[in-house]
Amino acid sequence: MWTDPPRDHRTRIVARSTDRVEWLRARSRGVTATDVARLSSSRAVTAVARDKVLGSSFTGNAYTDHGRAREPEIARWVRSVYGILPSLDLYHADGNPLHLATPDGIRVTERGIELAEIKTTAKPWHSIPRSYLRQVWWQQYVLGAERTLVVWEEHRDFVPIGDEPRVRWVDRDDNEIHQLIGLADALLAFLHR
Repeated sequence: MWTDPPRDHRTRIVARSTDRVEWLRARSRGVTATDVARLSSSRAVTAVARDKVLGSSFTGNAYTDHGRAREPEIARWVRSVYGILPSLDLYHADGNPLHLATPDGIRVTERGIELAEIKTTAKPWHSIPRSYLRQVWWQQYVLGAERTLVVWEEHRDFVPIGDEPRVRWVDRDDNEIHQLIGLADALLAFLHR
């Protein structure tokens, strides 16, 4: 009759990204926010499953290298302006150890958990790309967060444009999360056949 309160997110840490081998191993066993970003339809499940089983040939490029280099700098800015601490932890969802996420930042307030997601882009954004929204909603579900500060820094030829990154709060959307859980579970079923 009574439901248990959700487990504290700090008790659901699976791995730290500073231990790259363990972090990658743990991510390979479940569905991550990066995987969910690609789950736009049931057809996408097959493509994501194939990449998880066979591995992807993509190992990065100048844009991903730039993003990795800039993320700690942007995270410092987020911490100083918004008080959201950088996160290196891989968490699992309360009740499902195969639903995984590593948010870029996390803060606990009296209203609940708030996250940060950091991106760099060579293209101007008029709105947050849908794949990134899926990633944000998945992280909110896994952590039990109510909202996420999406932070993006535009660059031209790998030189940041503007004095500060741009930001937008994204509220939790349980309808979107419900759809993503269904697609993630379909992916897990496909992987465990």
